[in-house]
Amino acid sequence: MKESAVHRTIDGIWRIESAKIIAGLARMVRDVGLAEDLAQEALIIALEKWPETGIPDNPGAWLMTTAKRRAIDHLRRNKLRDRKYEELGWEIERQHEPDWDEALDDPIGDDLLRLIFTTCHPVLSAEARVALTLRLLGGLTTEDIASAFLVPVPTVAQRIVRAKRTLAAARVPFEVPPKTELAERLSSVLEVIYLMFNEGYAASSGGSVLRPLLCEEALRLGRTLAEIVPEEPEVHGLVALMEIQSSRFRARVSPNGEPILLMDQNRALWDYLLIRRGLAAIERAERLGRVFGPYLIQASIAACHASARTASETDWVRISALYDALSQTAPSPVVELNRAVALSMAFGPEVGLDIVDALLQEPSLQNYHLLPSVRGDFLMKLDRKQEACSEFKRAAALARNEKERALLLKRASECAVQ
Repeated sequence: MKESAVHRTIDGIWRIESAKIIAGLARMVRDVGLAEDLAQEALIIALEKWPETGIPDNPGAWLMTTAKRRAIDHLRRNKLRDRKYEELGWEIERQHEPDWDEALDDPIGDDLLRLIFTTCHPVLSAEARVALTLRLLGGLTTEDIASAFLVPVPTVAQRIVRAKRTLAAARVPFEVPPKTELAERLSSVLEVIYLMFNEGYAASSGGSVLRPLLCEEALRLGRTLAEIVPEEPEVHGLVALMEIQSSRFRARVSPNGEPILLMDQNRALWDYLLIRRGLAAIERAERLGRVFGPYLIQASIAACHASARTASETDWVRISALYDALSQTAPSPVVELNRAVALSMAFGPEVGLDIVDALLQEPSLQNYHLLPSVRGDFLMKLDRKQEACSEFKRAAALARNEKERALLLKRASECAVQ
């Protein structure tokens, strides 16, 4: 195998194995930043050796073994062996050569869970949580993250560095939080994964509607979390939501990159395997017998759309009821805007316009382009074309995504000539 091919293979292996390796190291050294450095050292060694020796039969175990040996060397060099060995306990002291296969296989689930809860700790800002999570759990480079969010590489690098320093300064323990804190911390984890997916599904800026890499990483993290904490219905709810939303990727964008609204999509292009996976995740959550939370309610809304064979068969009355439940469970101006859309489809645009007009003075929506966009749509349906044209132009001025802006300007021009 050519050296370039080996490097591509190593890159693929790293994306799959890096989170487990960093998690295992973090358990040893109790420092997320140091754990990543040690894992990177193991990667560098692999890049140097594997082109000559070939890729090992179990590359993940090889990387873990190498990284843990580097960790032990680090502890010894810094004269911290006694204290650190006390933390590690008999696991290392009991033998001259640790059983690396056991270290790789046995605690991985717990270690990954600890790492997820650490990188998504509420002490960090939302932007820092996303950047650090993508870096350590998503296996993305700083350049990948910067490209995904269309921000300068130094900005992302600073966020990651500050996040590591903040975790160290706050002495955030590398552990699954106690039951008294679990709900709050799990909510933070789900929020980060949800934010990552949404940015990939509807890019807030730039020249593309979708950023599939972000969606894929968010879905992978969600699936991992669902395996680790299978008793949490909201985890299954978020996974279900992401599975069903991901099913629309091929139908969501036209050949020229223009976004296609849900009601106009070619449903034959939807991925029904992903839809079935999403529906199965909802069933798993329902079997747990708990009250529906916001992610499970949103997944149920997505399921309504996915279950309709045509746009005209969509059960808007049920969707409206689900949005009523969501507005009670997780009230927000954006939820209220979405509820207005559902009610307008079920009971007429006048109903939706009344709700939207009540949101016009909401401070958090003053620069939110979807507010005038939705209002423009209602006005068009009510044959108030001149007002609709003004709303679409205002929405286009606020939109940061180029494709979305072009679509809004197109809608403005269409209502102007009618």
